[in-house]
Amino acid sequence: MARLTSTLLGAGIGMACTGMALAQDDTIKIGVLHSLSGTMAISETTLKDTVLMMVEQQNAKGGVLGKQIEAVVVDPASDWPLFAEKARELISVQGVDAIFGCWTSVSRKSVLPVIEELNGLLFYPVQYEGEESSKNVIYTGAAPNQQAIPAVDYMADELGVEKWALLGTDYVYPRTTNTILESYLAERGVGPDDIHVNYTPFSHSDWSKIVADVIALGKDGKQVGVVSTINGDANVGFYKELAAAGVSADDIPVMAFSVGEEELSGLDTANLVGHLAAWNYFETAETPENEAFIEEWHAFTGDDSRVTNDPMEATMLGFNLWVKAVEQAGSTDTDAVLDAIVGLEVPNLTGSTAKVLPNHHLTKPVLIGEIRDDGQFDILSETAPVPGDAWTDFLADSAVLDADWPGKGCGMWNTQTESCVQIQSNY
Repeated sequence: MARLTSTLLGAGIGMACTGMALAQDDTIKIGVLHSLSGTMAISETTLKDTVLMMVEQQNAKGGVLGKQIEAVVVDPASDWPLFAEKARELISVQGVDAIFGCWTSVSRKSVLPVIEELNGLLFYPVQYEGEESSKNVIYTGAAPNQQAIPAVDYMADELGVEKWALLGTDYVYPRTTNTILESYLAERGVGPDDIHVNYTPFSHSDWSKIVADVIALGKDGKQVGVVSTINGDANVGFYKELAAAGVSADDIPVMAFSVGEEELSGLDTANLVGHLAAWNYFETAETPENEAFIEEWHAFTGDDSRVTNDPMEATMLGFNLWVKAVEQAGSTDTDAVLDAIVGLEVPNLTGSTAKVLPNHHLTKPVLIGEIRDDGQFDILSETAPVPGDAWTDFLADSAVLDADWPGKGCGMWNTQTESCVQIQSNY
């Protein structure tokens, strides 16, 4: 509770600093659409704070197009339909020129029809399941080929994993990601009997049978690995049950896609040490850019214990790309910004650059990290930037699709029929 209070106080200070002395007629408004209450508040409040920090820094440089930026913060309260209502309010009532927000895929899916109807612009900063490309969204988090697929390759090639437990929370991101991974593993020659899939509700607590099932996979002597799309506090019980069963990271390694520095902060990491996570950024990245970002974050929040994480970097990338596109377009108009943004590049925090692709995804490096007892990660592997793929190559209906907004004006271009599909995939 103390850490959450500190987060909210830091956010309030940031909002005050951002909003003071701004002349209403001389500002450019952006929306911040992140949950400040409810189950997602701790994760999303950090991203709200990140946007406010970026606004403060950009305003200190003179703003954009000669105007100061005003951040309009709303709280959708971890209520997925309320995300759509708040997005409509931001665009239609507040008149924002861009929105930075959403975390879960269900919140993004809720906002999507509103953004498209009103021709708004959303920068979405969290890793997701892919199978989407909207004209009105810039996806600054990882697609499956920038996280899930390379993580499986690492486990198979470096750890010798032969049998797979795909464990996830029961909603769209884990289900779609695991559907892709099942198909990918089959292409790698893994038989269906060597893949175990299980879904649990948010905040699931009784992991005894599931862990027993995972352990049983290895009775034939094959190396078992867990690919985890478990979200939220359910992770605590899962790792505790593994430890209680005497299972270490050496016995059955867990590769998580939703456990990062923020989730580990303040937790007892004794049960997690040695397990793995795949992201595009870790706070332990040793670059001048990252060192400066961490220093700026601590100065903004007034708290040197506040960690950084992957969605924060993705938020920073989205904001900097928006500023660069607005300046190049000479306008904040959605269509003008979208015309300018494809092909733009900005530095990331790991020493390379992020480039906006015609499918509205970015190039991002893939990092594999091992959890340390201090809640940070030792970086074991890092790739060159990988182009994000909106439509996976490992599902038949998606493999024939491309997204090309500047060239085709289409997010679902069927390369076989050479036509634009109008209905999104069911995955």
